[in-house]
Amino acid sequence: RGNKYGEVTLFDLLKESFRQNPDYVIVGEVRGEETSVLFQGMASGHPSMSTFHASSVETLIRRLQTPPISLSSSLVESLNICISVSHIKELKRNLRRVRQIDEIQSVDQGTSGKAETNVPYTWDPRDDKFKSSGFSKILEQMSTKSGVSTQKLRGELSLRTKLLTKLLKDTNIDYKEFSHIINSYYKEPDGVLKKHGIKR
Repeated sequence: RGNKYGEVTLFDLLKESFRQNPDYVIVGEVRGEETSVLFQGMASGHPSMSTFHASSVETLIRRLQTPPISLSSSLVESLNICISVSHIKELKRNLRRVRQIDEIQSVDQGTSGKAETNVPYTWDPRDDKFKSSGFSKILEQMSTKSGVSTQKLRGELSLRTKLLTKLLKDTNIDYKEFSHIINSYYKEPDGVLKKHGIKR
């Protein structure tokens, strides 16, 4: 591929990472041949996250399906959730906001970029708040696979939202403490919730 002797590329790192059977794979950004490796890993069941520059879900899918990436529609369908982030410029401040969350259900077999999606959350710029549609296809799929009711999953999502909101407002918590709290939550959620004054 024209690499210098001894050079290790993102493509090489991804290939080696998936061979280690990781719990999660997080890539800062994909834009070339490494995208194929990432999606193949996703298709085989490895939870993966990355960023990609595109103006919309349709543009994202079209870029994934056409050269130089040229992924098949079946691989693109490995994508469960697309979070669209916008840079909002105002007179007194610059903001980054999650514009909406799309759950990918199916992808058109051509290269049109069209897909069947569900949008559980959107951002309303008028009041700078997030709106929920009240329905998530992903939660339904998780419920079917795990046997846990969607009601219980929504309850857990609500608890985690409250915890993250509380941590966001606490200016005394640095990234190390934040990481410790999140890790502790997975081991002993009730203890962490109680410590931060959150009731089930």
